[in-house]
Amino acid sequence: MLNNWVVMPTCLPVVLRRCHSCASGRFRANGKFRVNANHKLLDAWLLVLCADCGETAGLTVLERTNVRSVRPELLDRMHANDPALAAELLQDPVVRRRNRIALDWDGAWRLDTGGLDHLDREVIDVSVRFAARIPVRPQRLIAEGCRLPRAEVERLIAEGRIVSAVRLNGRLSGDFTFTLKR
Repeated sequence: MLNNWVVMPTCLPVVLRRCHSCASGRFRANGKFRVNANHKLLDAWLLVLCADCGETAGLTVLERTNVRSVRPELLDRMHANDPALAAELLQDPVVRRRNRIALDWDGAWRLDTGGLDHLDREVIDVSVRFAARIPVRPQRLIAEGCRLPRAEVERLIAEGRIVSAVRLNGRLSGDFTFTLKR
């Protein structure tokens, strides 16, 4: 029987970027936007706050964009300070590259295993699905989901008792499956 695990975000990740005021490298996104119109051109920023000094910085979302080329739904969501839109934009590689930022997902996700009934079986087949692009080590997910120490998971992988079509060392942010043979 296939078990389905889901890696779900619990909050917005920390934005890694240098603060101009205090040289801190961590910002908190709270889902607030600033939209500025200059005649027919539109600028929009996702506002982030420095974790140390509280200084506000803006991550460019739209820059000198013609108003008619912006979808009205997108503009409405920005005016409403939609936190789901903020999460989408933080995960957008174009926005991250344009603003030269990285994301720190530590403490911003959880693993939903659907219960503990799979722990007593001899063979466990698991499908891991990511609700968002959250880079996590598969060894950490397996250890947390099976209630095993990380060293034990590494040993089981080395012995060939945990097998997968993807490499289990390193970070993944895409769906994968694995089999654990006790």
